[in-house]
Formats: sequence, C-alpha cells, structure tokens
Amino acid sequence: MQSFEITGMTCAGCAAKVRSLLAGVKGIDSVEVDLEGARVSVDAAKPIALTAISEALQGTKYSAGITVQPFVESKFSLRTYYPLALVIGFITMVASITSFREGAFDAMGFMAHFMAGFFLAFSFFKLLDLRGFAESYAGYDLLAMRWKAYGFIYPFIELALGIAYLVAPHADALSMATIIVMGFSLLGVLRALLNKQRIRCACLGTVFNLPMSTVTIAEDALMVAMAGAMLMG
Repeated sequence: MQSFEITGMTCAGCAAKVRSLLAGVKGIDSVEVDLEGARVSVDAAKPIALTAISEALQGTKYSAGITVQPFVESKFSLRTYYPLALVIGFITMVASITSFREGAFDAMGFMAHFMAGFFLAFSFFKLLDLRGFAESYAGYDLLAMRWKAYGFIYPFIELALGIAYLVAPHADALSMATIIVMGFSLLGVLRALLNKQRIRCACLGTVFNLPMSTVTIAEDALMVAMAGAMLMG
C-alpha cells in the first residue's frame, strides 16, 4: 500500500473524481481517498511512481505532492528480503572465490572484490528505473530530499565506485570517498527509522519491494566498516 498527498480536494465529489482518475492508472488495483487528510492510498502489486499519479491528475485542479508512505510492510518476513539476500550471497560467493592467492585467503582482496561487486550490482538495479529510484530515495536521503537531482546522480556515483574498486582497490582516496558517500546515506536511513517512517528502501531500486529496516542500516554500515578497514590496512 502506498500513500500520496493530494491537494485541491474540497468535497466528496472531489474525492470521487480523484478516486476515478487514479483507478485508471496502470498497475493500481484499488484506491482509497482520505478527504480530511488530503491523501490517497493505492494498492498495487508493484510500486507506483509519483509521476504516474501526477500524470493521471494532469489538467485538473488536483495535484500530487510528496509521497507520504511509498512503502508499508506490516511485519518482517524472510521472503521479503530474499532478493537482497540472493544478491549479497552471489557477491559474497564471487568475492570469496577470487580472493584466494596461492592457497591463502586474502582478506583485503575479498573486501575490494565484495565492494566492487556490491556497487556494480546495486547501481545496475537502480539504473533499471532511474526516475523511480530518485523519487524513492528523496523520501529519506538527507541530500536527495532537498536536491532532487542527487537521486539521479547517486546510481552513477555507485557505478564509479564499483569500477574504481576494480581498477585501484587500495587507493586511500577511494576508501575515504566510500566512507563519505555511504556514511551520509546511513544518516538518512537512521533518521527515517528513528522517526518511525514506514517507507520503501531504494537500495535495489524499484525492481524489488523492500521495506526500510535495520537491514538497510547494516548494509550501509558494512560498506563504511570495510572501507575503514581498507583505509587502515
């Protein structure tokens, strides 16, 4: 279930009109209108972009605002996190295999390979729906919510970091850049969870329906910790 702020609704007729317009949006199964709260809740199998809501209301006096609850997950479920676990599992497996040197395990090599795989894979999923990611990311990232363009730039930053870990994995500047980028992202996640915001995690873009949770904190914190270890190593 997703919720969006809607301005311009003043009566039951307005609510009925908005409900009718949004019911025609591809992918939406049902629409609930909260006239007093000036918001609508839509039920859909996949996340609905704010732009789709705005386009449906184009030409009327109604307009869609900031997504209030882009994602709601009522309870923790291992099935929910299966896509994330699968991606992390594959990255870990490949990084482990490529980190053996003459029969010995290279811990620094493992971290470099893991981080390269992490950034390349996660940027790939974000780039599959760049606009959708940017809108979701603006719901909790401290910079993206103030400067929308950052949401469009961020996947390319991850892509650049992934390539850099393949080319010059032990560069101190690279480790510092990772700590700054992921550390700042972590602040936005912490803020969202402390404020008990029930929002959608954009770590794998809009391809998978993942909730924001402590898993997201662990993901960002792990990258910061690995970059710190490589910086000190």
